[in-house]
Amino acid sequence: MKRWIWTFVCLFFAPAIWAQNHPQIDREKNFFENGQWANYGNNPGGMGYSPLKQINTANASQLKLAWTYHTGELKTYENTRIGQKAAFETTPLMVNGVLYFSTPTNRVIALSAEKGEELWTFNPKVNLQGGYSEITSRGVSKWIDSSLSPEDDDYLRILIATIDGRLIALNAKDGQPVNSFGENGTIDLTEGIGRIQVTSPPAVINDLIVIGSVMGDNQNIDYPSGAVRAYDARSGKLRWSWDPIPTDPEDPAYKAWDNPDPSKSGAANAWAPLSADPARDLVFVPTSSPSPDYYGGERKGHNNYANSLVALKASTGKVVWHFQAVHHDLWDFDVPAQPVLFDLEKDGEMVPAVAIVTKMGHIFVFNRENGEAMFPIEERPVPKSDVPGEETATTQPFPAQLPLLGLRKITKEDAWGPTPELKAKAEKRIAPLRNEGIFTPPSFEGTIMTPSNVGGMNWSGACFDPERQLLITNVNYLAALITLYPRDKKQINEIRAVNQRAEIGRQTGSPYVMTRDYLFEISSQGLIMQTKPPWGTLAAIDLKTGKLSWEVPLGIMMDPGKFPEAVNWGSLSLGGAMCTAGGLTFIAGTLDGFFRAFDSQTGKMLWGAQLPAGGHATPMSYQVNGKQYVLVAAGGHGKLGTPLGDQIMVYALE
Repeated sequence: MKRWIWTFVCLFFAPAIWAQNHPQIDREKNFFENGQWANYGNNPGGMGYSPLKQINTANASQLKLAWTYHTGELKTYENTRIGQKAAFETTPLMVNGVLYFSTPTNRVIALSAEKGEELWTFNPKVNLQGGYSEITSRGVSKWIDSSLSPEDDDYLRILIATIDGRLIALNAKDGQPVNSFGENGTIDLTEGIGRIQVTSPPAVINDLIVIGSVMGDNQNIDYPSGAVRAYDARSGKLRWSWDPIPTDPEDPAYKAWDNPDPSKSGAANAWAPLSADPARDLVFVPTSSPSPDYYGGERKGHNNYANSLVALKASTGKVVWHFQAVHHDLWDFDVPAQPVLFDLEKDGEMVPAVAIVTKMGHIFVFNRENGEAMFPIEERPVPKSDVPGEETATTQPFPAQLPLLGLRKITKEDAWGPTPELKAKAEKRIAPLRNEGIFTPPSFEGTIMTPSNVGGMNWSGACFDPERQLLITNVNYLAALITLYPRDKKQINEIRAVNQRAEIGRQTGSPYVMTRDYLFEISSQGLIMQTKPPWGTLAAIDLKTGKLSWEVPLGIMMDPGKFPEAVNWGSLSLGGAMCTAGGLTFIAGTLDGFFRAFDSQTGKMLWGAQLPAGGHATPMSYQVNGKQYVLVAAGGHGKLGTPLGDQIMVYALE
């Protein structure tokens, strides 16, 4: 279909179809065009794009702080240990002049979007002494009852999924639980599954709430099911459940597992946000590694549906198509971010597309209707494991045209330190490790993993600028060190004694214990990377051509007063990018605690502001009474060690 014909269809036929058959689509279109931010990624497809352009490349340097709001979360952390893991990663919704967002402990807060006045708060009273793998919430979702009018009491519901495994529906007017939903407003997501968490807002599509889960999957083999479930948005009744580990021999993916047995593996869960395409009745699910992450001898085969982008028919939960980004994962290479849905200009036509960014630094783009690759993908040979019982995949999929981002392989020459002594220490650390580049499997001598499980790209994801056809993402350049120890030869306390800094994965039920560390040094000068810079970048990929448009350093990790070149070295980052029709890309996320605006076309930094705490959240933008605002949460990250806070920071032109 030629582009002008496609445009004609969209302009003249699609609106009528939307209004008649898809009230959600018509409503979301109005929210989007009127400068609201009604979903985690603004539209249900997670594009992370605002059509607002009052703030633009010509005036971004004039941005000033408009208002701030303290959530009180720091007081919540008192007398608990959760601050050690807590991360304020929320991206608020803005609907009809009200901001709705969640805190790391799942309190939900509603504010006036214009001035930040508190309207209500809801506390689900999560057990703050619980042993959670993650203490975060990336946001809330909404559901609108199309049978009611905006004035009706139950027209708009706010949905929060909690770190203790509950799904709660709140009345948007007063923040009280909706008693007609589930049991007094709550669904127990652990029922029939086991202990799970949820850190991402659920997807809402055609009166269904579709939700995944989080589990810390390095301690056992037999983790709970990573089932994705759909609930009736009105009543909370379970409509369907889909397990990424197939147990039906008739399922095409079943043969890619060596007798998939729930007692031999689990997880493969979807912990990142899902994306929805209401017009096509599709929900896009990014899945993770089966458990445990670093040994797959009990789950031989490619393990299809795990580490994949899976398109499910939203009304039934049936698989429409899938693409596996990693075969038989041994690296914790989950598909970590919300799939991005957009229209891609290809050979003069506009194609409904979906893109995923990955921890490997690989980007894959597909026709979202049928899974056809929009850019070529090829299988390439990868290193083989020498660990008894393990059977690695012989090849892995690589983008053949789109750029490969992040660390690919390091050598002794890539060792780095700000002094000769620290550089020599880095060389000594790297030299004895197994190091054959990406997909080098875990080993007894220790394996350098490039990229690490932190990325490449991570949950921060990507945004898409439809006018410029640019996919924009932040990239980490960090190597991990993975070592396996035979369980029958090494006790946990012995392993811990020689790996005091490393994370230990017991992998109970397997023959091996795992340790995970990273190639950096903690010294009197702070965190010192042991590989050459850059350590973090912001990159734009031109999806008209499939080429890298630009890549620039993002953030500062070392003191420029002592190291002037540090401004070119970049920083590790967790927290994504948001782009606007004003030609701007906004991002925080870096270890230096800055919030920045870049020219989307060139990558030039145009504005920056120091935040009061780490800004490890994805920003958003909205308009109220003719004025555009840009917002980011500044609450720090316990695991990263950035300063903790509890503030919502909102900027605008004077």
